[in-house]
Amino acid sequence: MLKAVRFPGKYIQDYNALYSVEDEIRVFGKENPFILCGPFVFKYVLDKTFIDNLMKIGTIKEFSGECTDEEIDKCVSIASKYKCDSIIGIGGGKTLDAAKAIANALDMPVIIVPTSASTDAPCSALSVIYTSDGKFKKYVFFKKNPDVVLVDSKIISHAPARLLVSGIGDALATWFEAESCRIKYAKNMAGGFGTNVAFSIAKLCYELLLKYGFQAKLACESKIVTPALEHIIEANILLSGIGFESGGLAAAHAIHDGLTMLPETHNFFHGEKVAFGLLSSFFLTDKPIDVIDNIYNYYITIGLPISFKDIGLDGVDDKKLLEAIDYICAEGETIYNESVPFDKIDLLSALKMADAYGKQKISINKEKLYE
Repeated sequence: MLKAVRFPGKYIQDYNALYSVEDEIRVFGKENPFILCGPFVFKYVLDKTFIDNLMKIGTIKEFSGECTDEEIDKCVSIASKYKCDSIIGIGGGKTLDAAKAIANALDMPVIIVPTSASTDAPCSALSVIYTSDGKFKKYVFFKKNPDVVLVDSKIISHAPARLLVSGIGDALATWFEAESCRIKYAKNMAGGFGTNVAFSIAKLCYELLLKYGFQAKLACESKIVTPALEHIIEANILLSGIGFESGGLAAAHAIHDGLTMLPETHNFFHGEKVAFGLLSSFFLTDKPIDVIDNIYNYYITIGLPISFKDIGLDGVDDKKLLEAIDYICAEGETIYNESVPFDKIDLLSALKMADAYGKQKISINKEKLYE
């Protein structure tokens, strides 16, 4: 049995870690990086002095906001034109996915600098490609993980807390999906079966999220760095990144992919849709009621979606849900890594039950407030 596990070349997490990015690129003997920055990085993240320094050492391009084949090809052309020798990606998950794809196309080292802890994209050797209108298109796999993942906890603490919570939603699915793959003997994203290390990391990720998630959210809302926030940054980015890639994906991420086909969900983050996908997967796979209640209560505490309304689908009809389900159940999707038999009607019922259960939870909480 082939087992496979993947890791980034180096992971660095520290207060003001961003300022070591030039030193890290020179470790590879490179002096002319192509620097892809997210659309809000110039305005909200980097100070003018740092931007001026970046402009002196390389070629900077502002990311379009959507990780498409067309945007990647455009960036590859620019990097080639200016004879860049390395790639630096600074921004959110889609910016970083594009930077990884550019580096892969040009066979160059890449340094990934996330500006929020909103997804587990930074550490992985794959990118999610979307259409220009934000619909999921495909996964693209690379021959290696990022050479360096540089995480500045000060920058993360100044990002909107909603992004951190979205990252928690993405990371919460890691252990559940890895467990599904372990039970099913399903292959992971590295093309093999998960190792003990991968499953242990996925479990540790889950434990840290439950223990420190609420504290970390408060720290981020206060724009301060605390031990709890550092733990959650590590869980969202590193542990979830290794856990999903080397443990495997299952229903939660497949449901996310299908939900992106509905335009009403496009204003919601990746992790928010994954989080609702995880709740739906509980009813599809008949999880114990105590597990279901525990996660719903946790979602309510930190502000993750527990109903259709929370992801823009209030009043959605079965016809529209079945459109998403066609994509969720597409050939090769990760939902087939679940060990239970199901059909499209089972999945429709699971989605609707996740919504109904969430509404009931909200109703019960309101009643308690007025007792």
